[in-house]
Amino acid sequence: MNYSLTDKSKQFFWLLIKLSIVFGCGYFIWLKLTTNNQLSFDLFYQNLIKNDVFSIKNLLFLFALSFLNWFLEILKWKTLASFCIKITKKSAAIQSLASLTTSLITPNRIGEYGAKALYFEKPFRKQILSLNLIGNLYQLLATLFFGVLGLLYFVNKQNVDLNFSKIFNWILIGFAALLVFLFLWKTLLSRKNLFKSYTVKLSSKQHFKVAFLSFLKYLVFSHQFYCLLLIFNVDISYINAFTAISSTYLISSFIPMLSIFDAILKGTVAIFIFSFFKIDALTVLSITTLMWILNFVLPASFGSYFVLTFKTKQTT
Repeated sequence: MNYSLTDKSKQFFWLLIKLSIVFGCGYFIWLKLTTNNQLSFDLFYQNLIKNDVFSIKNLLFLFALSFLNWFLEILKWKTLASFCIKITKKSAAIQSLASLTTSLITPNRIGEYGAKALYFEKPFRKQILSLNLIGNLYQLLATLFFGVLGLLYFVNKQNVDLNFSKIFNWILIGFAALLVFLFLWKTLLSRKNLFKSYTVKLSSKQHFKVAFLSFLKYLVFSHQFYCLLLIFNVDISYINAFTAISSTYLISSFIPMLSIFDAILKGTVAIFIFSFFKIDALTVLSITTLMWILNFVLPASFGSYFVLTFKTKQTT
């Protein structure tokens, strides 16, 4: 008996997967917007109206920043993926948006790795996983760089009482755990003769370009947050706003969470950070929710189309 799937069976199987991803993503987005215990949709909408967020000028400016944010991400992925095979900006955009849609229903956006790899033929997939990891590590580096500087300034300026000895011990434990994981991972790959297939050696120029795009992307979305503070008429200086924003992104980046609940996580952290500047929770939650809609929900909506029209590469 032949147990292999027929072409029609494979097509039906992939259709079910794609529909599950799109409907799952849509359901969780709807759930987040309509059943948020922190911020009801009606209250959120009324707050947007009150602060004139829907004015043509504000909308165009916010959409332009969101577009720039994702354009930088697409350029970064084009630079990385071209290590294996040259791709166009259009292909990089399709892969980035489709992988975003897929990743929203996975912890810490881990689904992004598999989604991007499927766009490439089998011989390239292991390296694509490594390249995606490199891109995310550079983005994390940008978050760490600005976040640590911002958090140190924030703690010093606001006289926040923190147990630095305990924090340092946790950092050491985390660093040691990371080293152990990398050692075991490399050993496992070496024993199975897989390490070479995962290895990528980007040129210094490529490393610099990816790092530059990552830092620039960070500055774009953090300043979009700052612009929303201005739109909501928040009385806060630029330096205080930027340190609070960078501290929020730093803390929330290290908490495991489904990406679909990213707004809830950042909202909770932001409420704590911005409370030192006497900014009300409603304003903070409205801004973090709007940031999530502009930079995740809207791109994921476009990505849904690319998920549904996705065709697998040959695995031979």
